[in-house]
Amino acid sequence: MVAKLKTTYQEKITETLYKSLECKNRHEVPKLVKIQINRGLGLAAQNTAILKKSIEEFRLITGQQPVVTKSKKSVAGFKIRDEMALGITVTLRGDKMYSFLDRFINLALPRSRDFQGLNPKGFDKYGNYTIGLN
Repeated sequence: MVAKLKTTYQEKITETLYKSLECKNRHEVPKLVKIQINRGLGLAAQNTAILKKSIEEFRLITGQQPVVTKSKKSVAGFKIRDEMALGITVTLRGDKMYSFLDRFINLALPRSRDFQGLNPKGFDKYGNYTIGLN
C-alpha cells in the first residue's frame, strides 16, 4: 500500500516546487530521503525493563525493530563505560517513512498540548530538519 502523502507529493507538490523554485532539472526538487527517530535514555538504559519498554514502544510506533545505541568510549565524569547502552534509534525509508510522516503530521502533532506549529528554524545548512519532543 502506497502512502497517501507519497502520492500527493509525487503528483502535486513536486510540480509546484519545480515551478516555484525555477529548477532546471526535476532532480533539483527537494525530497525526503530518510527519517531517523532516536531516544536517548542515558543511564536509565541500564535498567533492562526501561530499555525493553522503549524498544517495544518504538516497534509499535515505527513498525521496525530499533537498534540499541552504545557509548563509543568511557567518560568518568558521566559514569559511562565503553559499550554501555545509552539509547535506541530507528531509520525509516521508503513507504514506511511516508506513512510515519503522514501519521505524525495528521495525528500526533495536532494532539500535542499547546501545539503552535513547527519551528522553521529547525533546518541546518545541509537541509536536515530537527524536531525535539518531550
